[in-house]
Amino acid sequence: MTSTKGLEGVVATQSSISSIIDDQLTYVGYKIDDLAENSSFEEVVYLLWNQKLPNKSELDTFKAELAANMELPGAIIDHLRSYDLSTVHPMAGVRTAVSLLGLYDDQADVMEEQANKQKALRIQAKVSAVVTAFARIRQGKDPVKPKKDYGYAKNFLYMLNGEDPKDIEVEAINKALVLHADHELNASTFTARVCVATLSDIYSGVTAAIGALKGPLHGGANERVMEMLTDIGEIENAIPYIDEKFKNKEKIMGMGHRVYENGDPRAKHLRRMSKELSKVIREDKWYNMSVKIEDYIKEQKGLPANVDFYSASVYHSLGIDHDLFTPLFTVSRMSGWLAHILEQYNNNRLIRPRAEYVGPKTQKYIKMEDRK
Repeated sequence: MTSTKGLEGVVATQSSISSIIDDQLTYVGYKIDDLAENSSFEEVVYLLWNQKLPNKSELDTFKAELAANMELPGAIIDHLRSYDLSTVHPMAGVRTAVSLLGLYDDQADVMEEQANKQKALRIQAKVSAVVTAFARIRQGKDPVKPKKDYGYAKNFLYMLNGEDPKDIEVEAINKALVLHADHELNASTFTARVCVATLSDIYSGVTAAIGALKGPLHGGANERVMEMLTDIGEIENAIPYIDEKFKNKEKIMGMGHRVYENGDPRAKHLRRMSKELSKVIREDKWYNMSVKIEDYIKEQKGLPANVDFYSASVYHSLGIDHDLFTPLFTVSRMSGWLAHILEQYNNNRLIRPRAEYVGPKTQKYIKMEDRK
């Protein structure tokens, strides 16, 4: 029995939700390029959960149900107000608040298929409100209630800022939500499936997944990208900064990806949005700096940008606080986690791998009085 570090190359389950084959990402067989350019986030969520794109009637109903379930219980808002917002990282706050939602759901431990689908809908609706409420409360503002006639992306920006967003801003958030919705058996998705494979409840599964996404090697990468761009400051500093990283053998966030050999197919869509948005806010240095860094690292190390690299400048251009980048990732990836949780429940087997033991063998027990 031989281990594989990081489970790299290990096929742990079968799934019909998303695939990465020959550097092409698909959701239920649909290419990510087609979905990113044509679909609303709600269409993609419906696709992931139901294995088919909705017709107009199905989509209208689904969008209405999401909007109707978006408002948070007052107890959750009171809980968010109780945080010491000077020390709490948003991902820790979101993780705890999402877990707390389960205490206010009288169906939390009902395991029938229809009950789980309804819980999935409520969780997907409310996670957007959790993130935006956290952001506003720490600014000393009241949470904003969603509008039932707004789509998911538009409602996110409306609840975050308290004003109607521009069309290009809605387009950018919708595209980001679509691109981040699922990504095969990534670390947080695997965590969710391991958790619910014990037949734990759906709230436990998504809370465990949020904990995994919080790490800088997973969901936290785009926040670190923006920290890097801010440290660089001006475009003429970019190459010397990267050379110093190379010299010190430091990891550069947002570059390369374990499962793509020739580049992340999602990155180009956010690269285009970064270019457009940086022009809108008249701060194109963030886009230009990103392009210069990507081109240089590709030339020097053969590593192209991944989706996190350009999402950083997109979110910055939208005025989103840098430490909210990963919570926004959570809002999107929640759809994929829930799809995988539902799939796991429908064909469950406890996930219990083995470990290759490398510790000492055949040691002899020594009585206390004889130990040195």
